[in-house]
Amino acid sequence: MEPQETGAPYKRLESPHDPPLRILIVGAGLGGCAAAIALHHHGHEVVAVLDKVRNFTRLGDSLGLGENAYKLLARWGCNIKEIQEIGNQAPTMKIRRWHDGKVLAEQPLMDMAGYIGHRGDYHDIFLKWVRERSIPILMSSDVTSYTDTTPPTLALSTGKSLSADLIVAADGIKSLARPLVLSHHDDPISSGYACFRAYFSPSEEMKADPARNTFLSQDSVNFWIGPDTHVVQNTLRGGGEFNWILTHKDDGDIPESWFQPGDMDEVRKLVADIDPDIRYAIMSTDRCLDWKICYRKPLSTWVSPKSHRIVLLGDSCHAHLPTSAQGASQATESAGVLAVCLGLVGRDEVEVATRAYEKLRFPRVRVSQTHGEDLRDRWHNVLKNVDNDVDIDPEMVKIKNRPLYAFDAEKDAVEKWDGVVSRIRRELMTGQIEPLCDE
Repeated sequence: MEPQETGAPYKRLESPHDPPLRILIVGAGLGGCAAAIALHHHGHEVVAVLDKVRNFTRLGDSLGLGENAYKLLARWGCNIKEIQEIGNQAPTMKIRRWHDGKVLAEQPLMDMAGYIGHRGDYHDIFLKWVRERSIPILMSSDVTSYTDTTPPTLALSTGKSLSADLIVAADGIKSLARPLVLSHHDDPISSGYACFRAYFSPSEEMKADPARNTFLSQDSVNFWIGPDTHVVQNTLRGGGEFNWILTHKDDGDIPESWFQPGDMDEVRKLVADIDPDIRYAIMSTDRCLDWKICYRKPLSTWVSPKSHRIVLLGDSCHAHLPTSAQGASQATESAGVLAVCLGLVGRDEVEVATRAYEKLRFPRVRVSQTHGEDLRDRWHNVLKNVDNDVDIDPEMVKIKNRPLYAFDAEKDAVEKWDGVVSRIRRELMTGQIEPLCDE
């Protein structure tokens, strides 16, 4: 099955099975929505997308989608202009020296993450695309347990049970399916860093204040880098919305949470010596959030051990650092590969498809993840013990995501299929599934 060419008139693919595979998706975030759209495009039946919340709200702040995701979304019939029109319209981004704002490098904004917008706004569009396909989104659906059988089942807090040919757990790093798949609990490991984050609409007073309005007149993206720290600034909608993110060393024990209030007094101490053009915009912020960046080791498997019919997708199996700017894009790629793999096997060979999916995706996401780790380390070390009059090679600080964009995840899956599937069949026959990596 060759993927449909990007740019061709949209046509949903016919189901490769009769009847189509029935699939449940847990988690209606960006990854879960991408999975629903991809699976629907490839002719599978998405029974429902389940989410435990009662209502969606505008959560998070800046998020980017790269060209590697856009080409797939367009192929699946999504109007990507809806995303592009609400993303940051700045043509370039600037990487600056911490204390004085000297520009160390300037490069196209597309080199980082394509169009950068508010996660909540992008999420609304993804949800709209799912609903346009008449895929049910079931709110207040809290999964309490899974049963790794054929077919697999899940239980809801209401006492109701649901089953399908395949269950996709796309409900994030704390997914209940992770310990089932891994056969043990994996605890978060502190990365040694945390982010203070704020996203708000600047007041008229702030817009009129020369000490705070340098980056409010138009869409812009800037980064200030220094020893063991950096700040991201993102101005959207012509100055109508303003976002800053301060990453710093931290060994605290505040749990992972998007909702933990931050200490603005601590923020003010951390930015006391940053470039004045951004300093006072940050210092005058009323409130922020404190997000501890925790790390989890790469998973040895993304697939349940018995039936092979419960799979992880997105942050539930390959979370990225913020500096990667590829988390949502890689979840979209994974959605496409899973959908393709399911279409390349018989209806009774779902386990072959899921095992191929994880083996095809693991090397790719590791490359993407390490891009983020490399960038953070370069930014946090390049200016250590360096005098102000020393010129920094721009290549030392540039974001290097551009090579990730040419990749076509669906075509890659088709091209590598024969080599991977023969290996999978041998492993399933012997019952010895080779782990993706050492635990």
